[in-house]
Amino acid sequence: MANQSIADIRINYSKKQLLEAEAEKNPVQQFAKWWKEAVESEILEVNAMTLATASPDGIPSARIVLLKDFSQNGFVFFTNYESFKGHQLADNPKACLVFFWKELERQVRITGLVQQVPASDSDEYFYSRPEASRIGTITSPQSHVIESREWLDALYKKNTALFSGKKIERPDYWGGYLVRPVVIEFWQGRPGRLHDRLQYTLQEDGEWKLERLAP
Repeated sequence: MANQSIADIRINYSKKQLLEAEAEKNPVQQFAKWWKEAVESEILEVNAMTLATASPDGIPSARIVLLKDFSQNGFVFFTNYESFKGHQLADNPKACLVFFWKELERQVRITGLVQQVPASDSDEYFYSRPEASRIGTITSPQSHVIESREWLDALYKKNTALFSGKKIERPDYWGGYLVRPVVIEFWQGRPGRLHDRLQYTLQEDGEWKLERLAP
C-alpha cells in the first residue's frame, strides 16, 4: 500500500441503487429516509457534514460542522457568529452542505439560503450542551489569532473557576443557522462509476422538481 499510486486508489461501489420510482417526492423526506438508514448503520459521527461558504467576491471556504436538527424548513447547525464562517455568512448568506456516508456509499449535497435561527432555539440548544462545552464557547474567540495554546488553556481554567456553581449564559455572538434548501442532490455509488444521482430543485410554486444527473 505504501508504494501504491494515488491514482490507483479506487473502490467499486455496488451496495445499493437509487431509482426515481423508489425516491420520495419531497427531498427532505428522502433525506429522512437515508438519515434513518445511516443512523441504524452506526456510522461514526453520522451528523458530520462539510459546510462550504464563500466571500462576496466568490472565494470559497469549507470545514466540517455537525448537523443538529432538520425539518421541512431546513438544516440547522450552531457556531460562533463572529467566526470566519459567521462573517462570510453575514456578507453572503448562501451555503452548501455535504454529507458523505462511505459505509453506505452515499453522498447528499444541499445548497441553500442561510439565516440565523430564533434566539430561543439557540438558547435551548446552548443550555442542553455539557458545561465544559458552554465554557469552551465563552473562552474561545473562534477563528481569531491567539498567542498560544497555553493562553487558551489558562483562560479556560479561569472561566471554569469563574462560572463554578453559576448559570453560564449564552453569549449573543453564538447561535444557530438554518440552511433553507433550494437544491438537494442524492448520490448513490454504483459499479463502473455509473453512479445514481437524483437532484431536487425548488420551483417558484414551492414544489420540487426531480431530475436524474449523469454521473
